[in-house]
Amino acid sequence: MNAYPLLFSPMYHQRIWGGNRLRTLFGYPIPSEQTGEAWVISDHPKGRTTIRNGVYRGKTISELLAEQPDWFAPKRPDRFPLLVKLLDANDSLSVQVHPDDRFAHVHENGELGKAECWYVVHAEPGAEIVYGHTARTREELAEMVKASRWDDLLVRVPVRTGDFFYIPHGTLHALGKGIVVLEIQQNSDATYRAYDYDRVDQSGRKRELHIDKVLQVTNVPNKPAQIRAKTAGSRFLQVNHYLDSPFFTVEKWTLHGSREEESGDRFSLVSVLAGSALLEWSGGELTVKKGDHLLLPRTLGRYRLAGDMEAIVSFPPGQAATLRKAG
Repeated sequence: MNAYPLLFSPMYHQRIWGGNRLRTLFGYPIPSEQTGEAWVISDHPKGRTTIRNGVYRGKTISELLAEQPDWFAPKRPDRFPLLVKLLDANDSLSVQVHPDDRFAHVHENGELGKAECWYVVHAEPGAEIVYGHTARTREELAEMVKASRWDDLLVRVPVRTGDFFYIPHGTLHALGKGIVVLEIQQNSDATYRAYDYDRVDQSGRKRELHIDKVLQVTNVPNKPAQIRAKTAGSRFLQVNHYLDSPFFTVEKWTLHGSREEESGDRFSLVSVLAGSALLEWSGGELTVKKGDHLLLPRTLGRYRLAGDMEAIVSFPPGQAATLRKAG
C-alpha cells in the first residue's frame, strides 16, 4: 500500500476549566460549553483518534503501526511517541508538573514522562501563564506548598498570540484563563496537580492533588527553558524553527505560494492554524484547511504545497525538515 497523508478526527474532553472557543475558532462540533481539550492526533489509551480519509479510514494509529510500520520509522517503534492537543482555557488550569520517563515508568505503570510545548493560538488581553517557581531549595518548596503561599511561589508570565513555550519535565506550570494553545507533548497523561484554586466539580468535590509526587519531581531551583527561534525560508515558505528537544522538534510554517518538500526519513505532524493549501503527492492530492491535523508518513516522498497557510509542524526528535532552495 502506497503512503498517503492521513487526516484525523479530534476527540473532545470536557474539563472544569473548558469553554467553547474550539467551536468559535475552528468550527469544531464540540459536545459542551465546557470543552477543554481536543486530542487531535493521539494514540494514547485514554483517547485514540481515528483516521478520516483514504483506505485506512476509521483506523487508529496503533492499527496502522501494525500494518505499515515503515510509514513511521525504519524499525517499528514500541509506541507512537507524540500527542497533539488543542486546549481552551476558559478558566485557569490547575498548577501542575509532569514527571520524567524514569519516574513515570516506575510510578505510573510504564507510562512515558511528559515533556510538552505550547504554541499560543489565542490570548485575551492580560492573559498569563504560570511558568516556574521561586523556591531556592526543595525544603523551601515544600514549606511554601504546604503553607499555600502560592502568590509568593509561582512565577507568572504574560502571553500573547503567537508565543511559544517549552515545558520540560519537572516544570511547575499552568495555563491562565483566556488562552487557547496547541500542545505538542510526549504520548503520556502523567500529570501531578499541586494547586487547583480550591475549586469543586458539579458534585461539590475538589479534584485530587498529588503533593507528594509534586515535591519529588519538581525541578529545584527552577530553570526556565530558553527558546531562541531561528528563521529560515525561501521565496514561498518561511520556517520558524522553535525547538529541538530530546522528545520532539517543532516548527511553524508560513506558506504563501507553492513549495516542494521531501518527507525524508521521518514522519511529520501538521496542524493547520490558518488558511488552506493544496497538498499534492505522487498518489493524489488533498486540500487541507484551518482546523485540520494530519500525519505525513516517512515514506510519502516528495510532495508539493500550494496556497496560503500557517501550520505548526512537529517531528520525532532531531528530525527537522531540511529546507531546500526554492526552484
